[in-house]
Amino acid sequence: MKTVTVKRISTAVLAVTLVMSLSACSNMSRRDRNTAIGAGVGAIGGSVLTDGGTLGTLGGAAVGGIIGHQVD
Repeated sequence: MKTVTVKRISTAVLAVTLVMSLSACSNMSRRDRNTAIGAGVGAIGGSVLTDGGTLGTLGGAAVGGIIGHQVD
C-alpha cells in the first residue's frame, strides 16, 4: 500500500516540476518548447506504463522529446 502512495506522489511531483520548468522558458523557440513538452509527457507516460521504472521513464522522455521536436 505504501509503494502505491509513493509512486503517486512521485508522479505528482514530476508533473509539478515539469509545469514550473516550462513556465521559466518563455524565450524558447516553438520547436524547443515542443521538445521539452514532448519529453515531459513521454517521461510521465513511460513512468506510468512501467510502474515507475527508471528505464521506462528515460525511454519515454527520449521518445517524447524526439516526437515533440518533429512536431511543427
